[in-house]
Amino acid sequence: MKAIDLRSDTVTRPTPEMRAAMINAEVGDDVYGEDPTANRLEAFAAELLCKEAAIFVPSGTQSNLLALLSHCERGDEYIVGQQAHTYKYEGGGAAVLGSIQPQPLEYEADGTLDLARVEATIKPDDPHYAKTRLLCLENTQAGKVLPLDFLKAARALCDRTGLGLHLDGARIFNAAVSLDVPVSEISNQFDTVSVCMSKGLGAPVGSVLCGPGDLIGKARRWRKVLGGGMRQAGMLAAAGLYALQNHVSRLREDHDNAHLLAQQLAAVPEVKIDGGAQTNMVFIHVEAEHSPRLNEYLAERDIRVGGYGAMRLVTHLDVEQSDIHRFVSEVGNYFRQAA
Repeated sequence: MKAIDLRSDTVTRPTPEMRAAMINAEVGDDVYGEDPTANRLEAFAAELLCKEAAIFVPSGTQSNLLALLSHCERGDEYIVGQQAHTYKYEGGGAAVLGSIQPQPLEYEADGTLDLARVEATIKPDDPHYAKTRLLCLENTQAGKVLPLDFLKAARALCDRTGLGLHLDGARIFNAAVSLDVPVSEISNQFDTVSVCMSKGLGAPVGSVLCGPGDLIGKARRWRKVLGGGMRQAGMLAAAGLYALQNHVSRLREDHDNAHLLAQQLAAVPEVKIDGGAQTNMVFIHVEAEHSPRLNEYLAERDIRVGGYGAMRLVTHLDVEQSDIHRFVSEVGNYFRQAA
């Protein structure tokens, strides 16, 4: 039986067409700026997001770190969500490597930050305090799409207070597809945007950081410092370029499958759905006594899920509608046997 992996959209494998693009990629030395495929990816991403420039990097973690290092200096501060990837899940890189202080705030229920609290958190110009330089947002945030009105209000706040505005847009295309708008409607509100190729877009590795030419120039220097300069990077860049050109519109299928998953799981009494599905993520809760045994039961049937008690289920290009039906059926079978 086919394996089903709902732990993350990072588990996707390149399609045959993407593999062919990688094999046939024209390559050069990217550290010298001579890899034509990497250059094409950067130019394409920058144009798509309406930015001056872009840089191809190995990971989303490095892309976000490059943005922070380029916006901020030692002793500066960035405001960020308490559960944000750039704060909680990237090893404290800004503090460890950039001496940049995070100032986390709790998210609102819809994944936004209270902008009044953000403004109140900005430090005064006083040597007792770190200098507040940057506001970081995340879209999507735990599968939630940030409203365009909120993004415009955040832009206005940063313009008024002199802050930079960075977006961890690992899943920005999921957000754009959900809102049914061009991705530039989102990216235009930000100074810099990080986009991950290896999540829903299905590339095996890589992210791009897009923004003004001067900031991307700083990011290119920092990329070298961090060991992110790659040589014949075109074989990886080709996958990202193929993903941007061919895998964006199909994200709607992942969203539809997530909606189906939430709808069908709602019929299982022992499963509690947390908020439905806006994009490609479904969050569920089961009683603690069942959680480890349910995971083991599913693993025995070649179905992989993440978390215990609270679980995040993520649909992606390797998950079909028939996989949703099979997954829900097996969850139901487990609880019937456990009764």
